[in-house]
Amino acid sequence: MKTLIVYAHPEPKSLNGSLKDLAVSTLEDAGHEVQVSDLYAMDWKATVDATDYGPDASHPLKVALDSGRAFDAGTLTPDVRAEQKKLLWADTIVFQFPLWWYAMPAILKGWVDRVFTYHFAYGVGEHNDTQYGERFGEGTLVGRRALLSVTAGGPESHYAARGINGPIEDLLFPIQHGILYYPGIEVLPPFVLYGTDRMTDENYPDAAKAWQQRLLTLETTEPITFRRQNFGDYEIPSLQLKEGLEPAGRTGFGLHVRG
Repeated sequence: MKTLIVYAHPEPKSLNGSLKDLAVSTLEDAGHEVQVSDLYAMDWKATVDATDYGPDASHPLKVALDSGRAFDAGTLTPDVRAEQKKLLWADTIVFQFPLWWYAMPAILKGWVDRVFTYHFAYGVGEHNDTQYGERFGEGTLVGRRALLSVTAGGPESHYAARGINGPIEDLLFPIQHGILYYPGIEVLPPFVLYGTDRMTDENYPDAAKAWQQRLLTLETTEPITFRRQNFGDYEIPSLQLKEGLEPAGRTGFGLHVRG
């Protein structure tokens, strides 16, 4: 297995840093190949601008079209092209980050904004009566699997179905479904550590053991059963879920998960 770990935390000695290091050692000891993108150590540029697209930037800037033109021409900046190369190399991607303000850190969102360019991660496929492009189960990154490893400061009850922060599945849906599944990556159930603001050295061994167990079962873990866009569940071109396919009482993001 070839694994890319995309890591976003400014402190190497943090819990996230320890989990990243443990992932590297665990996977390598099991015979897997590992690459790490440590975004803070790389001083990753998080903002999209015209410099990303060099001579293919338009005036005024059109981010989607310009990114696709630069991707096609090979004129994206070297840092972006390097990350795209890592994604194409990997068959598994692990994202290690803390949940900050109900989302990923800005530097990680900036990695997505710059690396997932038009034609590399989206904007492919035909549009006709039965197909609306190649995405949500199809696309350029099909054949890869991803896992979010997330630390949350609050206790698990705050992220439960009736918890004040909302269900963790809903908070992570824009990342798991909207960023990863969109270009065809299969998404594994997330690994979430709760109450990490109060985690002590005595608690860490149990967390580390659970993380190692998840890492060693990456190849056999079943992905989240998101619905595929072009395979009969959705009306085209409205992309509304067809009547009668939803489980009784299910609404919202849950409509887009089978079973």
